[in-house]
Amino acid sequence: MSREKEKLARVVDLVDKVSVDPNVEVDYFIPGVLVTVKDDGTRSAGGPYIRFTYGMSEGMDPHVQRVPLTHGYMDKEPQDLANMVTSYLERFMEEMDSRQYGAQ
Repeated sequence: MSREKEKLARVVDLVDKVSVDPNVEVDYFIPGVLVTVKDDGTRSAGGPYIRFTYGMSEGMDPHVQRVPLTHGYMDKEPQDLANMVTSYLERFMEEMDSRQYGAQ
């Protein structure tokens, strides 16, 4: 496995350990490491990414956010990259809570 794939595999492991709202699905499109994204016709556009989806189990229109894992991010250590993804995930969950319960 290449160094980049090893790094991304470590990031997946770290992100999977984060406590996530049960209404948020975390999917991965990281060829050679982990692909859990259902084919929507655009999955390979732009390279590897992590996708957050809210509302699939609630019967509402799903809200989706993609975090691209661009080459610029590959300079980061796995823990730093996982922290960045986790930060995006936390903001996504806060935004979804705000939409569901109104701004507090």
